[in-house]
Formats: sequence, structure tokens, C-alpha cells
Amino acid sequence: MKRGNWQFVVLLGIVSLFADATYEGARGITGPYLAWLGASSLVVGVVVGFGEMAGYALRLGSGWLADRTGRYWALTGAGYAVNLAAVPLLAAAGRWETAGLLIVLERAGKAMRTPARDAMLSHAAAAVGRGRAFGLHEALDQIGAVLGPLLVAWVLASRWPYRRAFLMLAVPAGLAMGALAWARLLFPQPRELEVETPRLATRGLPRVFWLYLAGAALFAAGYADFALLAYHFQRSTLLADSRIALLYAAAMGLDGMAALVLGRLYDRAGIRVLAAASLAAAPFAGLCFLGGRDLALLGLGLWAIGMGAQESILRAAIGDLTPPDRRASAYGSFQAAFGASWFAGSALMGLLYGISRLALAAFSGLVLVGAAGLFLWAGGEIKRPSPAPPHQDLPSS
Repeated sequence: MKRGNWQFVVLLGIVSLFADATYEGARGITGPYLAWLGASSLVVGVVVGFGEMAGYALRLGSGWLADRTGRYWALTGAGYAVNLAAVPLLAAAGRWETAGLLIVLERAGKAMRTPARDAMLSHAAAAVGRGRAFGLHEALDQIGAVLGPLLVAWVLASRWPYRRAFLMLAVPAGLAMGALAWARLLFPQPRELEVETPRLATRGLPRVFWLYLAGAALFAAGYADFALLAYHFQRSTLLADSRIALLYAAAMGLDGMAALVLGRLYDRAGIRVLAAASLAAAPFAGLCFLGGRDLALLGLGLWAIGMGAQESILRAAIGDLTPPDRRASAYGSFQAAFGASWFAGSALMGLLYGISRLALAAFSGLVLVGAAGLFLWAGGEIKRPSPAPPHQDLPSS
């Protein structure tokens, strides 16, 4: 059974690899493309900001709908179709209004499919260790997040136009849909991969989930987006633009490796690992915004490790805290709250950057320490299932 579980995890990871290559490749050039089509800086900010807001807010409804109807594959497939088709269609946009609509649709498609997909992934992850499974999924995801921008950079370096780059991204988009169809064919009922453990009947989501969600919201609020870090590196002349781009790729690679390691540790020690990751990441803002180049690089490394925790064990723990029949709703609530907190925290840190970088660093560090405290509190209220035996490993073929 565990071999089949790993196959499903790897298949969804391959889907995410190609999907991330598609839309992460596009995200680096959507701003310049909108400007090329005649959009102002205000329009670019509004379009991107509204797309991100929709991409998180809609997850509340899509998660509830997945649990209500049981149509996990249908919502996942439809979401990926919208999410991925919008990218190559940008090549046909003749006006910034059309391009803006497609950018928002791409985010809406991701909102439609993410809670249902994560719920299915959690079913397969139960028998092999949710930390390891989500960590592997995140590592494959990050490979795509690096390859996509590199593909676009190669297209533009070859002096081809933006539209050629968007058309080229149809290749990984098609591969993602093909891998998704194969996963659907092999595993039509992913919930059967999880052996349910007895639980007391409850109405709604358990109290410990909301306590955990509060910790995750603090974690999100205290985390600066890379855009603000890059802005500081460029403005303070700590790093050249070309080096900033390379450092982002390196940070994404470290993110993926950290996800694998932290996932294994989570299966052994539980939410305490997430608390430790929050504490480890807490100094990143002070190092990045107040230190010189070497300290900034150290801070960026801590930032990447925290990102690895965010994308792996933050998601993995939801499966341990919630019953299967409410899990997509739980993922939707979690992702919507996380996105709203990330937006609020990023906006506040952007404001603080212009007032006092010391205040920015203090805010980020204190909030992340507070998140660690809430994670420890939540961890003390749950009894986690036993981890998978250590000899179980990935399939050899």
C-alpha cells in the first residue's frame, strides 16, 4: 500500500513541478508585459494585488465545495486547466485589460484547485509520513519554480519577445495536465489511501486547528516577501540586480532542501519542529535589513529555511489536525487566513521600511517568536499518530 501512496505523492509532485514552471516562469515578466501593453504602475499594482487577494479568498469557497460535493478531482482538474491555460493565452492579449483579466484568472484557478489537491495529497501522506510527503512535494514544486524563470530568461536572452516566452510556457502547462490525467487514471479515489483512525465526532473543525491557524497567521504576518528583500538589496547597493536574481534561485533551492529535511523531522517530533523553524527564521529581517552583505546573505538563508517549513510542514500538519471529511474546508480556511495575514504583514513591513528598518526587524522577529509559542501550545494539545517505520522509503522506480 505504501508504494502506491508514494506513487501518488510523486505524481502530484510532478504535476506541481510542471505547473510551477509555467506560472512562476510567467510571474517574473507579467509586470513588464503589462507596462509594455500600456498599463501604469498603479494598474500593475492593482492587477497583481487583486489577483493575489482573489487567489487566497476564493479558497474558502473551493475548499468547502470540495468537501460538500466530494468532487475533489473535478475541482482540481478544472482549477489546473484555468490556472495553466491563462499563461500561454497571455501571448494573445492585445490590451492590458485582457492581460490583467488573464492574470487574475490564473490566480483564481490556483484557488479553485489547491484545497482539493492538498486534501487528496494528505490522504496519501498519512501512511508514509505527512512531513516527508509534503516535503517531497514541495521539493519537486521548487524545482519547477527555478526551471520556469530560467526558461523565460533564456527566451528573453535570445532576443525573442514576451509573447514567445508565454507561448513556450504552454509546454510545461501541457505536461502538467498530462501528469494530472495520469494520476487521476491510476488513483480515482485517493481517500482510500488513508486508513482512518477513530475520532470523536465533532461539529466543525476542532479547537486545536484554530489555535494552530492563529500561529500560522502570525508566521505569515512576520514574513517579508522576497520583493521587499530584493528592493532593499538593490536600493542599498548591497547586491547587483543580476546577483539578486541568482540569489533568489539559490534561495528557492535551499527552500526545497529544507522542506525535505524538516518534513522528516516533523514526522518524528511533530509541531515542535515548526516552532523551532519559526525561531530559527526570526532573526532574518534584522540580518537582511540592518546588516552588511554577509549578514544579509545569512539572513536570506534563514528566510529560505523558513519558507521550506511554510510550504511543507505548515500544510502537512493540517492533515493531522482535521478529519478527512472536513480537510479540504480546513485547507481552504487555512490558506485564506494565511494569505490575508501575509498581505497585511507585508503591507505593514513595507510601510515600516520607509520609517524605521529597526522597527521592521523588531516587528518581524517578535511576531515569529509569538508564532513559535502558539505552535508549541497547539502541539501540546494533540496526540499525533505514530510516524511511518524508518525503513519505508521512496520507490526505486
